[in-house]
Amino acid sequence: MKLSVSRDTFPIDGVFTISRGSRTEQQVIRVALERGGLTGQGECTPYARYGETMDSVEEEIRRISPLLAEGLDRHALLNVLPAGAARNAVDCALWDLEAKEAGKPVWALAGLSAPEPVVTAYTLSLADPETMRAKAAQNAHRPLLKVKLGGEGDMARLEAVRAGAPDATIIVDANEGWTAESYAELAPALLRLGVSMVEQPLPAGNDAALAEIARPLPVCADEACHDRATLAGLKGKYDMINIKLDKTGGLTEALALRDAARAEGYKVMVGCMVGSSLAMAPAILVAQGAEVVDLDGPLLLARDREHALTYDAAGVHPAEPALWG
Repeated sequence: MKLSVSRDTFPIDGVFTISRGSRTEQQVIRVALERGGLTGQGECTPYARYGETMDSVEEEIRRISPLLAEGLDRHALLNVLPAGAARNAVDCALWDLEAKEAGKPVWALAGLSAPEPVVTAYTLSLADPETMRAKAAQNAHRPLLKVKLGGEGDMARLEAVRAGAPDATIIVDANEGWTAESYAELAPALLRLGVSMVEQPLPAGNDAALAEIARPLPVCADEACHDRATLAGLKGKYDMINIKLDKTGGLTEALALRDAARAEGYKVMVGCMVGSSLAMAPAILVAQGAEVVDLDGPLLLARDREHALTYDAAGVHPAEPALWG
């Protein structure tokens, strides 16, 4: 098996801003695995919040090239690379290659039902209230809007979004930017505005207060939940988990995490980093039956890959085999 690693840069449609900063382009890493004339591919987005860089992730991937050449499979990969972006790209490429070699779609190999389109959130990045109101109005036809928040001025932003999109369901992502006090203060107002869930209001690792306060607005663990090993630390603090393949380290662990989380009573959200359709394609399989889906990465880009996913009124559709799976 031959490994190829490449870096791709996709321009963002405008500026994407969260509480940690802004960017106008997204860099991703693509992995291709070739064997017997067939090629499987996967994509990951290194995330500085988790100590990842383009260089460090590429180095992780290239370091296991000899093992891949010897036939490393998905199951052994779980013990070779830690959960994170590098393992995600390799794992998804292995799934894609295995599907091509078997002549079967990934969902069949994984013992899943045939996937259907899923309704996805559309993200409104952090900005001043008037800008967010205008953006909400432009996307008021979408059934689910995800609003990026960041602390001071959040209520004005939310009021503006609700004015711009009076009928949309709203979820909010605080990106670790709140305190327990601000959650308690904001929750009643958020419920009044029709917000259905808040993502990671407190910093991961400093979220014990969530177990001590009432949570009238359901709280979803994002930065606090990576793989099955992190589930135990969420008990009593969160109502939902956000599964992202760049955190779980690929589709293999993502499916296992979904099943384990449901067994422990958590609702499931399936999210993404900003990336192309290649990164979203495997996540669609995890998103089947999820309470919340946030796979809008390609909608935030000015251009996408060939054989891009279809987004329409039914949601995001499963990938064509020419793209993945």
